[in-house]
Amino acid sequence: MPRQRLVLLSGWGVDRRIWQSLEAYWPSWIEAQPIDWPGYGDTPPLAKNATLEEVAEVMAEPLASDAIWVGWSLGGLLATALLDYLPAPKGLLLLGAGATFCTDDGVTAAQLKAFKRAFQRDSLATWQHFLRWQTQGEPSPRQTDQQLCNLLGDTLPADITTLTTGLHWLAAIDNRPRLVAPPCPVVRLIGEHDPLIAPTQRSNSATLSGVGHCPMLSQPQALAAEIARYAAPMTNTNTAAL
Repeated sequence: MPRQRLVLLSGWGVDRRIWQSLEAYWPSWIEAQPIDWPGYGDTPPLAKNATLEEVAEVMAEPLASDAIWVGWSLGGLLATALLDYLPAPKGLLLLGAGATFCTDDGVTAAQLKAFKRAFQRDSLATWQHFLRWQTQGEPSPRQTDQQLCNLLGDTLPADITTLTTGLHWLAAIDNRPRLVAPPCPVVRLIGEHDPLIAPTQRSNSATLSGVGHCPMLSQPQALAAEIARYAAPMTNTNTAAL
């Protein structure tokens, strides 16, 4: 079987290091490539108030149509939104990502606004709070939080403008119309105890048992196997959505 390339896309406030724990568990037919969004790692940031069109222009090369895009959290929201601007991939796998970030029965728009205000007052402390929040659904939240802190250190992984723009996208992106008739196969994987995913967002999703928002840290072997299982049949000629 030819090797299938997976492009791994991270979420808000987290760079590509989040995927390191999966490296030992990918099957031989998969070539996994974690990449950073603009402003993270060594990737140059975009200007203030960057548009999705500008993101698409920068990401056109790494988000190739012969790959499967795996988007986690905000990475999943952005990857889905970019289907409007880039050639469709072989498939799109959304991990811990609904059609929108805010919902009436989950993280509400008011809560996100309060978070944005807190981030403006004390960006480092608010980011660290968000990291702890993400790990609350894992089997050992404290251990997973420590893993995340060890990976990322105690400095912001992107500049304030990049992170602020990311919060804007969390509030603004609504992928419901895009997911009605997507241009490629779409699979949604949601942790059973994900604290960021509302009950209404769990329909049409496959459940990852016993984990929360960070299964790549708490259950990397199981997650790699699930991603590989769903990636194997994906092609860009048949559209199917779970």
